[in-house]
Amino acid sequence: MSNTIDLQGRAAAVTGGAQGIGYAVAARLLESGALVALWDRDEALLAEAASSLADKGRLITVAYEQTDPDSCLAAARKTEAEFGRLDILVNNAGIAGQNAPVADYPIEEWRRVIDIDLNGVFYCCRAVTPGMVARGYGRIVNVASIAGKEGNPNASAYSAAKAGVIALTKSLGKELASHDIAVNCVTPAAAKTRIFDQMKQEHIDYMLSRIPRGRFLMVDEAAAMIAWLVSPDNSFTTGAVFDLSGGRATY
Repeated sequence: MSNTIDLQGRAAAVTGGAQGIGYAVAARLLESGALVALWDRDEALLAEAASSLADKGRLITVAYEQTDPDSCLAAARKTEAEFGRLDILVNNAGIAGQNAPVADYPIEEWRRVIDIDLNGVFYCCRAVTPGMVARGYGRIVNVASIAGKEGNPNASAYSAAKAGVIALTKSLGKELASHDIAVNCVTPAAAKTRIFDQMKQEHIDYMLSRIPRGRFLMVDEAAAMIAWLVSPDNSFTTGAVFDLSGGRATY
C-alpha cells in the first residue's frame, strides 16, 4: 500500500509518460489526485498508456517532439489550456544512446543524445516556467542518472547529458527559489525498462555489478520519490539531487 500524497487540484505534465518510469510516475500522480498530461512522441504508445490509466483519474495525451523548442512550448500551452494551469513538470523523456568508447563515438549519435537528454529538458523547463512564475507556484523534477554523477564507461554522451541535467537543475532551482517553485532532480540507477533494448548486455551487466542492493531499480520506487518531490510538502528543498542508485552513489 502506497503512502498517500495529496495532489488534489494540481495539474502535471510527465514527459516520456507513455512507458517506463514516466508511466509509473503518471499513475502515481493520478492516484494522488492530480490531473495528468502524458507527453510523448510515440502516439501509439500514448493511446495505449491513456487507455490503461483511464480509470485512475483525468488525463490527456500530448504528442510532442522533445528536440523542438516550439513543440515543447505548444505542449505546455495545450496542457495549460486543458487544465487551466500547469503546476508540475516531470522531465523524464530520454534515450540511452549507443555504447562505444569516446574515440569511436559517432559524432551524430553524440549530438542526438545531447539534444534529447539535455537540450530537451531545457526546452521543457523553459516552456513551463513563465506560467509557474505568474501563478507563484510550481514543482519540477528532472530525471537525471547516476551516470551523471559518476560517468559510465562507453556511455559518454549519456553521462555528459545527465551531468548537464544536474547542473541545469541547480541553476534553475536558484533562479526560481523566491517564487515557491521547487526544481530538483533524481539520479536513478538503471531500471528495467525498454531503454535496456538500446544497450549491450555487457553494459547492463556492468551497471548491475555497481549497485550494492544487487538489483535494478523498480519504476514504482522512482515514482514514490518523485511524487513527494512534486507535492506541496516539498516546500523548502530546491536545486537538490535525490539519490535513487541503490547505494551506488558516493556523493
